[in-house]
Amino acid sequence: MGLNNTVSAERIHIGFFGMRNAGKSSLVNAVTGQELAVVSDVKGTTTDPVKKAMELLPLGPVVIIDTPGIDDEGELGELRIKKAKQALAQTDIAILVVDSQVGLSEKDNDLIAEFKERKTPYIIAYNKSDLSDVVTDDNSVSVSAKDKININELKEKIASLSRNAKTEKHIVADLLQKGDTVVLVIPIDESAPKGRLILPQQQTIRELLESGCTAVCCRDTELAQTLDSLAKKPSLVITDSQAFGKVSKEVPEDIPLTSFSILFARYKGDLAKLVEGASMLSKIKDGDKILIAEGCTHHRQCNDIGTVKMPRWIESFSNAKPEFSFTSGTEFPDNPEEFSLIVHCGGCMLNEKEMQSRIGRAIANGVPIVNYGIAIAHMNGILKRSVEIFPDILKILN
Repeated sequence: MGLNNTVSAERIHIGFFGMRNAGKSSLVNAVTGQELAVVSDVKGTTTDPVKKAMELLPLGPVVIIDTPGIDDEGELGELRIKKAKQALAQTDIAILVVDSQVGLSEKDNDLIAEFKERKTPYIIAYNKSDLSDVVTDDNSVSVSAKDKININELKEKIASLSRNAKTEKHIVADLLQKGDTVVLVIPIDESAPKGRLILPQQQTIRELLESGCTAVCCRDTELAQTLDSLAKKPSLVITDSQAFGKVSKEVPEDIPLTSFSILFARYKGDLAKLVEGASMLSKIKDGDKILIAEGCTHHRQCNDIGTVKMPRWIESFSNAKPEFSFTSGTEFPDNPEEFSLIVHCGGCMLNEKEMQSRIGRAIANGVPIVNYGIAIAHMNGILKRSVEIFPDILKILN
């Protein structure tokens, strides 16, 4: 996959934060060499986080996030600050932009404390250095967005942090050997996007090919025929979660089986915590509040998995009538303690930082959380089988 084709969820997310008129937007434009953000002397020009996927040398593929000022005022200002904090949940590297003539404010120090709490690497960029000198250290740099002073130094510091921000992770390649055959079950129904595969399917196929494995794709309706046609047993079958029940009946017990959703729970979330959360599905009672959360916004169809299928499956499995709430996109509660369970999508459009932030918020509030694939496997009685390829996770269920 070329740099220009790297999906946003796989890019380093660099967020620019700070007070109004510290020069965040001017610095974003100076760092990127583009007019990505509107610049004005009027406080509060940036009213919503602005995101842009791009190539930034010497870093490579990144997502730049310009945020509203953390000192915004009034009722609308509070909403803007909330949006800035939401952007922090998906930020891999934070740039705190400070007006060098003003220095660090109390709100800036609060942000630094939040960076540390979230374990988000950060750099303090003292802007407007053409107007005032500032003593810096290894964690800060004196810059001028206006005169382009020390912009390259700031980029080098960001690049240095980025090398440590992402660890080498695999979707499935570490579970296989070169030359293995893997069958991917991809239903084509009303929920499948026209003319393309969804992101987890694309990424899994690409990784299999890069690892020297053979990827055999079929619909659930042709699975039995596909398995019969193979000269040797596949090393693994990966299915779309919605077809889990049907697929598990057709795949022989001696062939490992899992789902895209379970693989991505390990890839960018916390598979152990999500598997633990599945047990709550067996304890649901009438009136329990359940949040069904999705990381993207999309056109909801008449048989939508999040708002239609999942509630129906949960009610049927639990034989109870819980209360369902729904969120999508960037909306996710900071303090979800009112819920008995959170059921999250696979998170393919979220980066690792945000997915782990959401899981962390749930756990911190004592709320079990599970994702679609794990929930569906549990409700079909095949969760243990679907995680057999992860011995450490299997221990949780024994």
